[in-house]
Amino acid sequence: MYKRIALFVCALLPAMAAPAAAQARVEVSGFVGWAFSDGVSGNAVLAADGNIYDRIDPQDSVIYGFSAGYLVTPNVEVGFLYSQQPSKLILGGTRDVEIDEFAVSTYHGYFAYNFGEEDAPLRPFILLGLGATSFGGFDAVFAGQTREISGETQFSGTIAAGVKFFFHKNVGARAAFRFTPTYIKSDAAGWWCDPFWGCYLVGDAQYSNQVEFSGGLTFRF
Repeated sequence: MYKRIALFVCALLPAMAAPAAAQARVEVSGFVGWAFSDGVSGNAVLAADGNIYDRIDPQDSVIYGFSAGYLVTPNVEVGFLYSQQPSKLILGGTRDVEIDEFAVSTYHGYFAYNFGEEDAPLRPFILLGLGATSFGGFDAVFAGQTREISGETQFSGTIAAGVKFFFHKNVGARAAFRFTPTYIKSDAAGWWCDPFWGCYLVGDAQYSNQVEFSGGLTFRF
């Protein structure tokens, strides 16, 4: 009897697993768009050219990338998101000076929620991610000398919202808005005192921000 029950369970397991396997989907997207970027400010410096410079910014430019996600459920998705923004570094103040070309790359693991039914043609989504932003190195000329400026990578988060439109069960288009703030530094903002913890210096955090509008294609497997 037990042998028959075991054989029945073994025969039933593949049938039970089939619907779950059918629900599991992989989505791969490629996108291109435009990124509005800003940098950080600092102490004003009087340069040899007679101008005062007090901030440095990436130039607004095109952005492109891809994402690959696994739908744990028909609505819940986890995955990886990469983007690159080929840009130029701008030294700002009483005059804007282009220093050199460099790239801003982002790497984020993400959690996304897709609204609507699994087979719905229109699926809005929201996305939250954690990872890093990498500012590429470049060569710059200072006082007639060429110097190599190394890149830097900082922790960052990202948040996005958008919509996917599937004109075929496996192929669709996507449009999205994404905001990626990257912590760069903190400036001293003054002293704060209270009767329990005493006095301590507080800082004013500065972030380099990317605001991205993009569109592309999504492939579902």
